[in-house]
Amino acid sequence: MKNVYQEKIDGEVQMLFDVMRKRVSLHDFDRIKDAYDFSAKAHSGQFRKGGEPYIIHPVEVALIVATELELGANPVIAAFLHDVVEDTDYTIEDIVERYGEDVGFLVESVTKKKNEKKLNQVDNFRKILSSANYDVRAVLLKLADRLNNMRTLNAMLPHKQMKIAGETGYFFAPFANRLGMYHIKGELENLSFRYRSPREYNCIEEQLEAEKERNNPKIDAFVTKVKDCLANAGLNVTIEVRYRNEFSLWRKMKEKGTDFKHVEGKHYIRIIYPDYAIVNDVRLSEKEMAIRIYSVLTDNFKELPGSVMNYINAPKRNGYQSFHVKLLCEQEVGAEVCANQWEEIHISSERMVRKSRLGCVAERTESNVNSWVEKFRGMLTEISEVTDEADFLEVVDLGFPNDDILVFTPDGQGVILPKNASALDFAFYIHTNIGLKAKYARINGKLSSIKTMLNRGDCVEIGTSDDVHPEPDWLNHVKLYKAKKELRHYLQNKPKVEHARCEHCHPLPGDEVIAFKNGDGSLMMHKSDCAKALARASREGDAIVAQSFDEHKDIVYPVRISVKAIDRYHLLSELLSCITDELHLPVARLATETMDNIGTCTIDFSVHSVDELNQAVDSINKIDGVEEVSRIDVE
Repeated sequence: MKNVYQEKIDGEVQMLFDVMRKRVSLHDFDRIKDAYDFSAKAHSGQFRKGGEPYIIHPVEVALIVATELELGANPVIAAFLHDVVEDTDYTIEDIVERYGEDVGFLVESVTKKKNEKKLNQVDNFRKILSSANYDVRAVLLKLADRLNNMRTLNAMLPHKQMKIAGETGYFFAPFANRLGMYHIKGELENLSFRYRSPREYNCIEEQLEAEKERNNPKIDAFVTKVKDCLANAGLNVTIEVRYRNEFSLWRKMKEKGTDFKHVEGKHYIRIIYPDYAIVNDVRLSEKEMAIRIYSVLTDNFKELPGSVMNYINAPKRNGYQSFHVKLLCEQEVGAEVCANQWEEIHISSERMVRKSRLGCVAERTESNVNSWVEKFRGMLTEISEVTDEADFLEVVDLGFPNDDILVFTPDGQGVILPKNASALDFAFYIHTNIGLKAKYARINGKLSSIKTMLNRGDCVEIGTSDDVHPEPDWLNHVKLYKAKKELRHYLQNKPKVEHARCEHCHPLPGDEVIAFKNGDGSLMMHKSDCAKALARASREGDAIVAQSFDEHKDIVYPVRISVKAIDRYHLLSELLSCITDELHLPVARLATETMDNIGTCTIDFSVHSVDELNQAVDSINKIDGVEEVSRIDVE
């Protein structure tokens, strides 16, 4: 067994050396080899849970850093050494002396100090996110470490598998997504799903394999047609069919409330073209080439109307770019051609594919890396202000959405929001005061509720009013952490009613009231002539307490009145003017019925006190033609 392990180690180390020899200087290559020898010596005699030599783990992490992340010499060296300080007698000073301060920094960033051994996972998440503020490579090293741990998780006990898989699905996979690293994100979330829900995973895996076997001949025939069409047009491309993983399909099934058979988008077809192609002696840009391919395809295949998604001009927040369209796959059955299914096509340049794999390190320039770090500034600022664990987890959860949408302000400025965000999210994104005072939205010119869910490409305008006050249910219609935080702050500081009102008599401030103290210490207010209050007073006289019911300028109560009047021109507008223009009270509902020239109008509005209600009733009574005004209890 020892020889088997050593053969595996030697093979992986040689693979890493072969890759790095072409990428780094001779001096750095010698440092990489020395780092492996140093790590192997330091971890000599140590073993993993599965019984294999511990050095396998640093070697495989270094291999991920070298081949899958394509990082340079120092991150590879740090990967070899990332557990040396934590698990052996060597110190950071030893690392710095031998390999330099940069390697020392990277190793220290992923090393748990002795006083950090007992940190809970939330604190570890904080540390990882904070390290992104200094150097993205440190975060990538942690991701490589986690990816290898997930690939070898089967050696752990079930409860350890659940813990590590849960952390991975909640934090590390979404974090990789935010960094634009789709491949690592996909593998991490799929491995997490496999260990968290093995039964569901295996069920979907079996169905997916059956789907491939059943569908591949049709897809291969379609791909051949696509390839021939593009080749005839002189377009040199590579075409690949990519099936979505088990977790991705499970998530789609949950979102759509459907089963595996009926879930859409189990696979997509990716057409990859050179970054700068030459067609008919003309050099085309990435976008021009994508449009050329799209044009040829839609000349030969039916296009699903409205299916185009141009992520080239408008990349996702994590940098993803591509051009999507759906084409009809038609199959020949005997002498007839039958429509089969819509095929999802992704048209991407080689650079776009590379970027979706490597994300923030796809372009090795300081300005590019700094721009990725800058994307985290807002979240890092929020994190530094959060002390409560539950709030921190919410920041992470809301800050790493699985998908996002791009919407626009009326002047064309792009705003990236989480998928399923509302117009209210948009308002808070623009400014807190706009969110708190948002009254309505215009989405693509159409008047809409601020709770309306937005779609990619929507143009949004927010109307505000000083009369608007956020309601508790607004929290159910926002996805941004900023929006939730500001709404909670407002609602927590909003004056609270110290007592409950009787649902039978509905007292208002200014009414003659009687109060009872309930068993839990709360108060129940009644009108003094309320039948329920009189009955309770006879039974529980000792529960009566002295309590005034005072008006507050920020608290209003719903009321309903019925108005009976002789119908005439402008009667309704005068009724409303009496309430809204003269008294400045908000009307919530209006219902009218006219029979034989007698009109009955029911109006729901809100008042601060009984005096305000009486004032409204008196004003309405003075309107020409009004005969009766009565208050109706709102149930």
